[in-house]
Amino acid sequence: MAEKRTALTYENIVKDIKARNFSPVYVLMGEESYYIDVIANLLEENVLQQQERDFNQDILFGVDTSGVQVADLCKAYPMMAERRLVMVKEAQNLKQLDALAKYLEHPVQTTVLVLCHKNGTIDKRKKFLSRAENIGVVFESKKKRDFELPAFIKGYLAFKKATVDDKAAIMIAEHIGSDLNRLTSELDKVLISLPENNLRITPDIVEQQIGVSKEFNGFELRNAIVNRDVFKANQIIQYFDKNPKAGSIFAFLPLLFSFFQTLLIAYYAPNKNNEGEMAKFLDLKSVWGVKDFITGMRSYSAMKTMHIIHKIREIDAKSKGLDNPNTPVGDLMKELIFFILH
Repeated sequence: MAEKRTALTYENIVKDIKARNFSPVYVLMGEESYYIDVIANLLEENVLQQQERDFNQDILFGVDTSGVQVADLCKAYPMMAERRLVMVKEAQNLKQLDALAKYLEHPVQTTVLVLCHKNGTIDKRKKFLSRAENIGVVFESKKKRDFELPAFIKGYLAFKKATVDDKAAIMIAEHIGSDLNRLTSELDKVLISLPENNLRITPDIVEQQIGVSKEFNGFELRNAIVNRDVFKANQIIQYFDKNPKAGSIFAFLPLLFSFFQTLLIAYYAPNKNNEGEMAKFLDLKSVWGVKDFITGMRSYSAMKTMHIIHKIREIDAKSKGLDNPNTPVGDLMKELIFFILH
Protein backbone atom coordinates (compact mmCIF):
# COMPACT_ATOMS: atom_id res chain seq x y z
CA MET A 1 0.00 0.00 0.00
CA ALA A 2 1.22 3.49 -0.83
CA GLU A 3 2.57 5.69 1.89
CA LYS A 4 0.05 8.06 3.43
CA ARG A 5 0.24 11.51 1.89
CA THR A 6 -1.89 14.17 3.47
CA ALA A 7 -1.86 17.94 3.77
CA LEU A 8 0.39 18.27 0.73
CA THR A 9 0.96 21.72 -0.67
CA TYR A 10 0.11 22.68 -4.22
CA GLU A 11 3.83 23.10 -4.97
CA ASN A 12 4.69 19.61 -3.68
CA ILE A 13 1.91 18.01 -5.69
CA VAL A 14 3.05 19.74 -8.89
CA LYS A 15 6.66 18.75 -8.23
CA ASP A 16 5.72 15.08 -7.77
CA ILE A 17 3.59 15.02 -10.92
CA LYS A 18 6.38 16.52 -13.02
CA ALA A 19 8.77 13.95 -11.54
CA ARG A 20 6.22 11.26 -12.52
CA ASN A 21 5.67 10.20 -8.91
CA PHE A 22 1.97 9.46 -9.21
CA SER A 23 -0.50 8.46 -6.52
CA PRO A 24 -3.32 5.97 -7.12
CA VAL A 25 -5.92 8.62 -6.27
CA TYR A 26 -6.14 12.42 -6.31
CA VAL A 27 -9.06 14.19 -4.67
CA LEU A 28 -8.95 17.84 -5.72
CA MET A 29 -11.66 19.84 -3.98
CA GLY A 30 -12.49 23.31 -2.74
CA GLU A 31 -13.83 26.75 -3.56
CA GLU A 32 -10.89 27.88 -5.72
CA SER A 33 -11.12 26.19 -9.13
CA TYR A 34 -7.76 27.51 -10.37
CA TYR A 35 -5.54 25.04 -8.49
CA ILE A 36 -7.90 22.16 -9.23
CA ASP A 37 -7.71 22.89 -12.96
CA VAL A 38 -3.93 23.30 -12.98
CA ILE A 39 -3.30 20.00 -11.18
CA ALA A 40 -5.86 18.15 -13.30
CA ASN A 41 -4.31 19.50 -16.51
CA LEU A 42 -0.83 18.50 -15.34
CA LEU A 43 -2.04 14.95 -14.69
CA GLU A 44 -3.62 14.79 -18.15
CA GLU A 45 -0.34 15.92 -19.69
CA ASN A 46 2.00 13.70 -17.66
CA VAL A 47 0.37 10.39 -16.73
CA LEU A 48 0.12 9.16 -20.34
CA GLN A 49 1.90 9.84 -23.58
CA GLN A 50 -0.22 11.15 -26.45
CA GLN A 51 -0.24 7.80 -28.25
CA GLU A 52 -1.33 5.94 -25.10
CA ARG A 53 -4.47 7.95 -24.38
CA ASP A 54 -6.97 6.37 -26.77
CA PHE A 55 -7.08 3.09 -24.83
CA ASN A 56 -6.00 4.18 -21.37
CA GLN A 57 -7.64 7.51 -20.59
CA ASP A 58 -11.25 8.10 -19.49
CA ILE A 59 -12.43 11.66 -18.85
CA LEU A 60 -15.89 11.64 -17.28
CA PHE A 61 -18.34 14.13 -15.78
CA GLY A 62 -19.96 13.49 -12.43
CA VAL A 63 -23.47 14.21 -13.63
CA ASP A 64 -23.17 11.57 -16.40
CA THR A 65 -21.72 8.71 -14.41
CA SER A 66 -21.73 6.98 -11.01
CA GLY A 67 -19.26 5.73 -8.46
CA VAL A 68 -19.94 2.14 -9.56
CA GLN A 69 -19.08 2.93 -13.19
CA VAL A 70 -15.94 4.83 -12.20
CA ALA A 71 -14.79 1.95 -9.97
CA ASP A 72 -15.26 -0.52 -12.85
CA LEU A 73 -13.13 1.65 -15.13
CA CYS A 74 -10.43 1.90 -12.46
CA LYS A 75 -10.21 -1.91 -12.20
CA ALA A 76 -9.23 -2.27 -15.85
CA TYR A 77 -5.56 -2.73 -16.68
CA PRO A 78 -3.60 -0.57 -19.11
CA MET A 79 -3.07 -1.56 -22.74
CA MET A 80 0.45 -1.05 -24.06
CA ALA A 81 1.14 1.54 -21.35
CA GLU A 82 2.30 1.64 -17.74
CA ARG A 83 -0.84 3.26 -16.39
CA ARG A 84 -4.46 4.19 -16.90
CA LEU A 85 -5.95 7.61 -16.12
CA VAL A 86 -9.55 7.90 -14.93
CA MET A 87 -10.60 11.50 -14.30
CA VAL A 88 -13.99 12.68 -13.07
CA LYS A 89 -14.67 16.36 -13.63
CA GLU A 90 -17.45 18.14 -11.72
CA ALA A 91 -17.24 15.28 -9.23
CA GLN A 92 -19.50 17.20 -6.83
CA ASN A 93 -22.35 15.72 -8.94
CA LEU A 94 -21.08 12.13 -8.66
CA LYS A 95 -23.41 9.65 -6.95
CA GLN A 96 -22.64 6.32 -5.24
CA LEU A 97 -19.38 7.51 -3.74
CA ASP A 98 -19.40 4.48 -1.44
CA ALA A 99 -18.52 2.29 -4.43
CA LEU A 100 -15.29 4.24 -4.82
CA ALA A 101 -14.59 3.90 -1.10
CA LYS A 102 -14.79 0.14 -1.53
CA TYR A 103 -12.52 0.32 -4.58
CA LEU A 104 -9.90 2.19 -2.56
CA GLU A 105 -9.62 -0.76 -0.16
CA HIS A 106 -7.63 -2.51 -2.91
CA PRO A 107 -6.90 0.02 -5.66
CA VAL A 108 -5.25 -1.02 -8.89
CA GLN A 109 -1.75 0.40 -8.68
CA THR A 110 -1.55 0.99 -12.44
CA THR A 111 -4.62 3.28 -12.34
CA VAL A 112 -4.51 6.97 -11.48
CA LEU A 113 -7.96 8.10 -10.32
CA VAL A 114 -8.63 11.86 -10.23
CA LEU A 115 -11.73 13.52 -8.79
CA CYS A 116 -12.22 17.25 -9.44
CA HIS A 117 -14.77 18.37 -6.84
CA LYS A 118 -15.44 22.12 -7.20
CA ASN A 119 -17.46 24.67 -5.23
CA GLY A 120 -17.07 22.89 -1.92
CA THR A 121 -15.49 19.93 -0.18
CA ILE A 122 -16.39 16.31 0.38
CA ASP A 123 -17.81 15.48 3.81
CA LYS A 124 -14.83 14.46 5.93
CA ARG A 125 -16.93 11.74 7.56
CA LYS A 126 -17.14 9.87 4.24
CA LYS A 127 -15.13 6.65 4.11
CA PHE A 128 -14.01 7.54 0.62
CA LEU A 129 -12.17 10.65 1.79
CA SER A 130 -10.38 8.97 4.71
CA ARG A 131 -9.25 6.11 2.47
CA ALA A 132 -8.10 8.54 -0.21
CA GLU A 133 -6.02 10.35 2.42
CA ASN A 134 -4.42 7.06 3.48
CA ILE A 135 -3.22 6.03 0.03
CA GLY A 136 -3.10 9.14 -2.12
CA VAL A 137 -3.48 12.89 -2.37
CA VAL A 138 -6.31 14.94 -0.92
CA PHE A 139 -5.93 18.62 -1.71
CA GLU A 140 -8.27 21.39 -0.62
CA SER A 141 -8.05 24.40 -2.92
CA LYS A 142 -8.92 27.44 -0.82
CA LYS A 143 -9.81 30.92 -1.98
CA LYS A 144 -6.99 33.43 -1.68
CA ARG A 145 -7.61 36.22 0.77
CA ASP A 146 -7.21 39.74 -0.56
CA PHE A 147 -3.95 40.41 1.25
CA GLU A 148 -2.44 37.21 -0.23
CA LEU A 149 -3.02 38.25 -3.85
CA PRO A 150 0.10 40.44 -4.39
CA ALA A 151 2.32 37.55 -3.26
CA PHE A 152 0.44 35.19 -5.59
CA ILE A 153 0.94 37.63 -8.48
CA LYS A 154 4.67 37.83 -7.78
CA GLY A 155 4.97 34.06 -7.57
CA TYR A 156 3.02 33.48 -10.78
CA LEU A 157 5.12 36.01 -12.68
CA ALA A 158 8.37 34.61 -11.26
CA PHE A 159 7.37 31.22 -12.69
CA LYS A 160 6.95 32.99 -16.04
CA LYS A 161 10.44 34.54 -15.66
CA ALA A 162 8.92 37.99 -15.13
CA THR A 163 8.92 40.50 -12.28
CA VAL A 164 6.49 43.10 -10.97
CA ASP A 165 6.80 46.25 -8.84
CA ASP A 166 5.17 46.06 -5.42
CA LYS A 167 2.84 48.92 -6.27
CA ALA A 168 1.91 47.34 -9.61
CA ALA A 169 1.13 44.00 -7.90
CA ILE A 170 -1.22 45.70 -5.44
CA MET A 171 -2.88 47.70 -8.23
CA ILE A 172 -3.57 44.51 -10.19
CA ALA A 173 -4.82 42.61 -7.14
CA GLU A 174 -7.25 45.35 -6.18
CA HIS A 175 -8.60 45.79 -9.69
CA ILE A 176 -9.00 42.12 -10.65
CA GLY A 177 -9.86 40.61 -7.28
CA SER A 178 -9.51 37.04 -6.02
CA ASP A 179 -10.73 35.13 -9.09
CA LEU A 180 -7.40 33.46 -9.87
CA ASN A 181 -8.44 32.24 -13.32
CA ARG A 182 -9.28 35.79 -14.36
CA LEU A 183 -6.22 37.15 -12.57
CA THR A 184 -3.77 34.82 -14.33
CA SER A 185 -5.51 35.45 -17.65
CA GLU A 186 -4.99 39.21 -17.24
CA LEU A 187 -1.35 38.68 -16.25
CA ASP A 188 -0.77 36.55 -19.34
CA LYS A 189 -2.25 39.30 -21.52
CA VAL A 190 0.10 41.86 -19.95
CA LEU A 191 3.11 39.58 -20.45
CA ILE A 192 2.30 39.22 -24.15
CA SER A 193 2.49 43.00 -24.50
CA LEU A 194 6.00 43.20 -22.99
CA PRO A 195 9.26 42.95 -24.94
CA GLU A 196 11.04 39.63 -24.44
CA ASN A 197 14.13 41.33 -23.06
CA ASN A 198 12.24 43.31 -20.37
CA LEU A 199 9.59 41.24 -18.61
CA ARG A 200 8.94 43.69 -15.80
CA ILE A 201 5.48 44.99 -14.96
CA THR A 202 5.39 48.57 -13.64
CA PRO A 203 2.50 50.82 -12.55
CA ASP A 204 2.69 52.56 -15.95
CA ILE A 205 2.22 49.23 -17.72
CA VAL A 206 -0.69 48.32 -15.44
CA GLU A 207 -2.32 51.64 -16.26
CA GLN A 208 -1.82 51.12 -20.01
CA GLN A 209 -2.74 47.45 -20.27
CA ILE A 210 -5.32 46.90 -17.50
CA GLY A 211 -6.76 50.39 -17.21
CA VAL A 212 -6.00 51.13 -13.55
CA SER A 213 -5.07 54.72 -12.69
CA LYS A 214 -1.58 54.85 -11.22
CA GLU A 215 -2.53 57.99 -9.29
CA PHE A 216 -5.95 57.01 -7.95
CA ASN A 217 -5.97 53.45 -6.67
CA GLY A 218 -6.04 51.50 -3.42
CA PHE A 219 -2.26 51.47 -3.12
CA GLU A 220 -2.10 55.27 -3.30
CA LEU A 221 -5.01 55.56 -0.86
CA ARG A 222 -3.19 53.33 1.62
CA ASN A 223 -0.02 55.37 1.12
CA ALA A 224 -1.89 58.63 1.75
CA ILE A 225 -3.41 57.20 4.92
CA VAL A 226 -0.05 55.87 6.15
CA ASN A 227 1.40 59.36 5.77
CA ARG A 228 -1.80 61.04 6.98
CA ASP A 229 -2.04 63.02 3.75
CA VAL A 230 -5.57 64.34 4.10
CA PHE A 231 -5.68 66.14 0.75
CA LYS A 232 -4.47 63.15 -1.30
CA ALA A 233 -6.72 60.68 0.52
CA ASN A 234 -9.79 62.81 -0.12
CA GLN A 235 -8.82 63.27 -3.77
CA ILE A 236 -8.74 59.49 -4.21
CA ILE A 237 -12.03 58.94 -2.38
CA GLN A 238 -13.73 61.57 -4.55
CA TYR A 239 -12.32 59.85 -7.65
CA PHE A 240 -13.62 56.47 -6.47
CA ASP A 241 -17.02 57.97 -5.76
CA LYS A 242 -17.26 59.30 -9.33
CA ASN A 243 -15.63 56.20 -10.90
CA PRO A 244 -16.96 53.13 -9.03
CA LYS A 245 -15.14 50.72 -11.37
CA ALA A 246 -11.81 52.30 -10.43
CA GLY A 247 -12.13 51.39 -6.77
CA SER A 248 -14.78 50.49 -4.25
CA ILE A 249 -15.16 50.11 -0.53
CA PHE A 250 -15.19 46.33 -0.98
CA ALA A 251 -11.72 46.46 -2.53
CA PHE A 252 -9.94 48.75 -0.11
CA LEU A 253 -11.53 47.73 3.22
CA PRO A 254 -9.52 44.47 3.42
CA LEU A 255 -6.38 46.41 2.45
CA LEU A 256 -6.87 48.97 5.23
CA PHE A 257 -7.90 46.36 7.78
CA SER A 258 -4.78 44.31 7.05
CA PHE A 259 -2.55 47.39 7.43
CA PHE A 260 -3.99 48.60 10.74
CA GLN A 261 -4.17 45.10 12.17
CA THR A 262 -0.46 44.64 11.46
CA LEU A 263 0.26 48.17 12.70
CA LEU A 264 -1.27 47.27 16.05
CA ILE A 265 1.01 44.23 16.26
CA ALA A 266 3.99 46.45 15.40
CA TYR A 267 3.54 48.32 18.68
CA TYR A 268 4.55 45.13 20.50
CA ALA A 269 7.81 44.71 18.57
CA PRO A 270 10.79 44.49 20.95
CA ASN A 271 13.00 46.63 18.69
CA LYS A 272 11.03 49.16 16.69
CA ASN A 273 14.14 50.89 15.33
CA ASN A 274 15.66 47.88 13.59
CA GLU A 275 13.97 47.28 10.23
CA GLY A 276 15.31 43.74 9.88
CA GLU A 277 14.04 42.66 13.29
CA MET A 278 10.73 44.42 12.68
CA ALA A 279 10.31 42.52 9.41
CA LYS A 280 10.85 39.20 11.21
CA PHE A 281 8.49 40.18 14.04
CA LEU A 282 5.74 41.14 11.57
CA ASP A 283 6.44 38.09 9.40
CA LEU A 284 7.20 40.23 6.36
CA LYS A 285 9.23 38.73 3.53
CA SER A 286 11.33 41.89 3.13
CA VAL A 287 12.06 45.16 4.89
CA TRP A 288 10.34 47.06 2.07
CA GLY A 289 7.02 47.20 3.94
CA VAL A 290 8.51 47.93 7.36
CA LYS A 291 8.91 51.63 6.60
CA ASP A 292 5.14 51.98 6.24
CA PHE A 293 4.57 50.59 9.72
CA ILE A 294 7.28 52.77 11.24
CA THR A 295 5.64 55.78 9.57
CA GLY A 296 2.23 54.50 10.67
CA MET A 297 3.31 54.41 14.31
CA ARG A 298 4.31 58.06 14.01
CA SER A 299 0.98 58.96 12.40
CA TYR A 300 -1.34 56.93 14.65
CA SER A 301 -1.19 56.01 18.32
CA ALA A 302 -1.93 52.47 19.44
CA MET A 303 -5.27 53.61 20.88
CA LYS A 304 -6.22 55.38 17.64
CA THR A 305 -5.25 52.24 15.71
CA MET A 306 -7.59 50.13 17.84
CA HIS A 307 -10.42 52.62 17.26
CA ILE A 308 -9.73 52.56 13.48
CA ILE A 309 -9.91 48.75 13.39
CA HIS A 310 -13.26 48.91 15.20
CA LYS A 311 -14.49 51.56 12.73
CA ILE A 312 -13.41 49.48 9.72
CA ARG A 313 -15.44 46.56 11.10
CA GLU A 314 -18.42 48.86 11.59
CA ILE A 315 -18.21 50.27 8.05
CA ASP A 316 -17.77 46.77 6.63
CA ALA A 317 -20.99 45.66 8.33
CA LYS A 318 -22.85 48.76 7.13
CA SER A 319 -21.61 48.27 3.57
CA LYS A 320 -23.29 44.84 3.68
CA GLY A 321 -26.58 46.31 4.86
CA LEU A 322 -26.31 45.67 8.60
CA ASP A 323 -27.74 48.53 10.69
CA ASN A 324 -27.68 50.66 7.56
CA PRO A 325 -31.02 51.19 5.84
CA ASN A 326 -30.00 53.79 3.27
CA THR A 327 -26.46 55.26 3.56
CA PRO A 328 -24.77 55.06 0.12
CA VAL A 329 -21.45 53.21 -0.16
CA GLY A 330 -19.70 56.41 -1.28
CA ASP A 331 -20.75 58.18 1.92
CA LEU A 332 -19.52 55.21 3.97
CA MET A 333 -16.12 55.53 2.29
CA LYS A 334 -15.95 59.22 3.15
CA GLU A 335 -17.07 58.56 6.73
CA LEU A 336 -14.32 56.00 7.24
CA ILE A 337 -11.54 58.11 5.73
CA PHE A 338 -12.60 61.13 7.78
CA PHE A 339 -12.55 59.04 10.96
CA ILE A 340 -9.09 57.65 10.19
CA LEU A 341 -7.50 61.00 9.34
CA HIS A 342 -9.03 63.11 12.13
